[in-house]
Amino acid sequence: KNISDFSLNITDCTQVVVPEEVFFTVAAAGILENLLVLIAVVRNKNLHLPMYFFICSLAISDMLGSLYKTLENIFIILCKMGYLTRRGDFEKKLDDAMDSMFILSLLGSIFSLLAIAADRYITIFYALRYHNIMTLRRALVILAIIWTFCAGSSIAIALFSYEAATVIPFTILFPLMMFFILCLYVHMFLLARSHAKKIASLPTTTVHQRTNMKGAITLTIFLGVFLCCWAPFVLHILLARFCPHNPYCACYMSIFHVNGTLIMCNAIIDPMIFAFRSPELRNTFKKMFCCAR
Repeated sequence: KNISDFSLNITDCTQVVVPEEVFFTVAAAGILENLLVLIAVVRNKNLHLPMYFFICSLAISDMLGSLYKTLENIFIILCKMGYLTRRGDFEKKLDDAMDSMFILSLLGSIFSLLAIAADRYITIFYALRYHNIMTLRRALVILAIIWTFCAGSSIAIALFSYEAATVIPFTILFPLMMFFILCLYVHMFLLARSHAKKIASLPTTTVHQRTNMKGAITLTIFLGVFLCCWAPFVLHILLARFCPHNPYCACYMSIFHVNGTLIMCNAIIDPMIFAFRSPELRNTFKKMFCCAR
């Protein structure tokens, strides 16, 4: 709040506010869509595969992001109405809990995308050994490790977020992980293109290769959407920490509400990509809605 008030005094940029009705509508849509994905995977035994379990992990991360922004907005509204104070002990603990949820959502999304990228890599280049390498049990162990690490890291970062030694590694983690995933995808597409030329004379293998590449393209779309939706908010955190009094930084921070809404838009877009790119998931949705009718 102090940074926002100061920024209004040193810049001509006005604060951009997203209407509360739009905010809550986007948040509710994101939560419901990802909940549908989780229900569809649980109900359809054909979707009990490592790839879809990793997708469920990403859906949970998206739900946490939407839930965080919803609770944060409710918290701000209650403060404005006088029901809560900004400096009370209860409010401080509530704020730490919400910050922890935000970091958990961000880290969960990054590591879920990394797991999906690794799964696609194994599918393309070790297709014949895929079911031996990526078993359902190993996928569950990987997810347990990911969420245990993310939960511990989110609590530690939320409790010590004002320490530079904690903030700096956190701000470095986001671009570093994104760069690693991008390198993995570039390597994957280059090798896949080379393999496709060598096996062009084998029709069945070519079809299988095209199927695997379709999965890689789908996850590339996920990564692009994630970067577009989360990067502006992460940039806001960096600017608020390292140059809060700069007029240009303050001008960018005036669109804080827009950046927060972008996070929730990511939760809406991801399930649409699931449904559009996966015929099995589309059929499951159709059966679910038909049974409901």
